[in-house]
Amino acid sequence: MGLPFTVLIPARMASTRLPNKPLADIGGAPMVVRVAQRAQLSGAEKVVVATDSREVIDQCARFDVQAVMTGAAHASGSDRLAEASALLGLPDDAVVVNVQGDEPMIDVALIDAVAHLLAERSDCAMSTAAHSIDSVDDYRNSNIVKVVLDARQTALYFSRAPIPSARDDAGHVLPRLPKPLRHVGIYGYRAGFLRAFPALAPAPIEQLECLEQLRALWHGYKIAVHITQRSPGIGVDTPADLLAARQLFAALQ
Repeated sequence: MGLPFTVLIPARMASTRLPNKPLADIGGAPMVVRVAQRAQLSGAEKVVVATDSREVIDQCARFDVQAVMTGAAHASGSDRLAEASALLGLPDDAVVVNVQGDEPMIDVALIDAVAHLLAERSDCAMSTAAHSIDSVDDYRNSNIVKVVLDARQTALYFSRAPIPSARDDAGHVLPRLPKPLRHVGIYGYRAGFLRAFPALAPAPIEQLECLEQLRALWHGYKIAVHITQRSPGIGVDTPADLLAARQLFAALQ
């Protein structure tokens, strides 16, 4: 029997670029249901959608996906998941993996890897993932978050800036060593830390970079990072992304 862990999927209806995003149809089912169905292929013993929408709850029930109703005023996905973990009565040492509700083609092996990495790293409060950046355009793109690691593959820093960067390059050339890494937005937590995280004071670097994971580093918590060789899958933020996800889903059927 593998490591027991729970996947929590935050789903809110307030997306501005793609209204009602969790309910966007992909192959006859809402996107959040497709995410949950992918997560059910992992080693998780439980997959639960955490939402502020009665319609999402109802759609999940149609497809036999467990869902819990959370408050509408949460500032972030981690706040929503903290409430969900309390509603589910998860013990403090339970491993929870946060799978984003807009990644219907997420790599199932990545979910398992993030869960197992946290279980192996008792020195870390969180785990996440990254993969190599192979183009200068991606390296310089502020919408692509980069992460720099230490010798144990623990995060030193996350940034929208091109890091690491040679002194005289100003981010115009991809460094060969260490190779730059793109952060993948999947997280593992122990439930106790997940519930405590929203109470931590927001960090200046978090507010500057608009990266919530920097709050953990600011307060001295460690984040273990799994290096994946495969793309994590399509994230759906725009109508064009949704069309691409639909086409890929159809091609795989």
